[in-house]
Amino acid sequence: MDAGPPFHAHPDRVVFDRTELSLILSVYGRFVAAGEWRDYAMSFLRDAAVFSVFRRATEHPLYRIEKRPRLRTAQGAYSVIAMDGRILKRGHDLAQVLRVLDKALIRAID
Repeated sequence: MDAGPPFHAHPDRVVFDRTELSLILSVYGRFVAAGEWRDYAMSFLRDAAVFSVFRRATEHPLYRIEKRPRLRTAQGAYSVIAMDGRILKRGHDLAQVLRVLDKALIRAID
């Protein structure tokens, strides 16, 4: 199966591939089912792909999941960033980076 971009991407833009998007949407779906998240937006920029999640569409994003390929050899290409700009987790493995959100989901269910 091809793990390329989910659409014809502009060559000057960073995008999430199908595998990455599947991991992100899996986490997103769990939060939607818990009633915590209700909307998302994706931005494909020259230096980053960003998946932002919202409680309501009119608010600032609660979290941003970013892919920055230039950082892959240093801290890792993936990061989860909180609404206040704090980097909650950064790394080379998207699945591992997304696990930082599990704590927020556990708190939401309690």
